[in-house]
Amino acid sequence: MIRGAITSHIDVAQVVLYAFWIFFAGLIFYLRREDRREGYPLESEDLGVGERGFLLIPEPKTFLRGDGSLVLAPNFGERDTRTLNAAKVAPWPGAPLTPNGDPLLAGVGPGAYALRSDAPEKTHDGRDLIAPLRIATNFAVASEDPDPIGMDVIAADRDVVGTIRDVWVDRSESMLRYYEVALGSGGNVLLPVAFAKVEGSKRQIKVEAILGEQFANVPATRDPDRVTLREEDRIAAYYAAGTLYATPARTEPLL
Repeated sequence: MIRGAITSHIDVAQVVLYAFWIFFAGLIFYLRREDRREGYPLESEDLGVGERGFLLIPEPKTFLRGDGSLVLAPNFGERDTRTLNAAKVAPWPGAPLTPNGDPLLAGVGPGAYALRSDAPEKTHDGRDLIAPLRIATNFAVASEDPDPIGMDVIAADRDVVGTIRDVWVDRSESMLRYYEVALGSGGNVLLPVAFAKVEGSKRQIKVEAILGEQFANVPATRDPDRVTLREEDRIAAYYAAGTLYATPARTEPLL
């Protein structure tokens, strides 16, 4: 053994193990702090906004987005200040909520949505990520699949509400995102493909989420050829709310 060698009086393997434990604990602590840049501090129904504290929530940091915009996170001055459009069915914390007014537009339960940016999502080259085929002319429905344009749209009550006017494609994923429905009562609304069942042999698209009369209140887009992130969430939330609130029977237990 060489004189002065550390291995003569220290268990190097144990030191390395302890060093790894310390490093790993620090890594976990760092990651847990970073994932609190959004959604914290937590809010309580009774006590309101909780204290930030000094340890578990990181200092605000500015992030540069791909479109050149800046975002600060965490942003303690940015909170969802919307009035809750629902009432608690019981006084205790965590009690279920029952929506006020039109439950499909109340924004609670399956119809809840976040206030995302009111601007369209972009591709890496600055184009709108989601666009109708009349704009995204380099896309087309695969020849092996039935062309949905012109198909009848059937609501949950078997009411024919309109026909498919166009389809909206995701330019990055090369897949359909929305059907554009020309309503028989007038106007156009978007139908997310996740809420539609295509029956090509019958030239029909069935929607079980909402009733025929409820299509008239589907949130509209500000621009007929573009959809913003916030509009996407509101549209999806409307159909999602219909899965529970479209009819009174849907809110009742199965047994």
